[in-house]
Amino acid sequence: MSYYIHDIPGRLRVKNPLIKSYSKIAGDIQRLLNQIDGINSTTVNTVTGSIIINYDSKAVSSKKILDTLRHAGYFDLSKAITNDQYIHAAVSNAGKLVWKTLFGALAGEALEGSALSFLAVLI
Repeated sequence: MSYYIHDIPGRLRVKNPLIKSYSKIAGDIQRLLNQIDGINSTTVNTVTGSIIINYDSKAVSSKKILDTLRHAGYFDLSKAITNDQYIHAAVSNAGKLVWKTLFGALAGEALEGSALSFLAVLI
């Protein structure tokens, strides 16, 4: 179970897998966040497990918002990934998939012929 953070000044997006499983938690989180001075609005989506928080960056920091969620048991920083980490993982997984597909096709082509064909494909 992992959490996702996308943070730009004035807007914080947190994906919380608990929201997908328990819709009551979504309401609890929204009420908790609306009590923080400086938060302009919160939108909780139970389908995606996402919380979008619009806030006044001069009145409250994203760190304070995340700390509030953490203290209430709705956020685990040790399991969180940032947008950059998310993109890096997605690109890495795509690269692995392309490599497996390409290698599988080449190996299949090589094994259809003789051992000499196999060597030709490798070269």
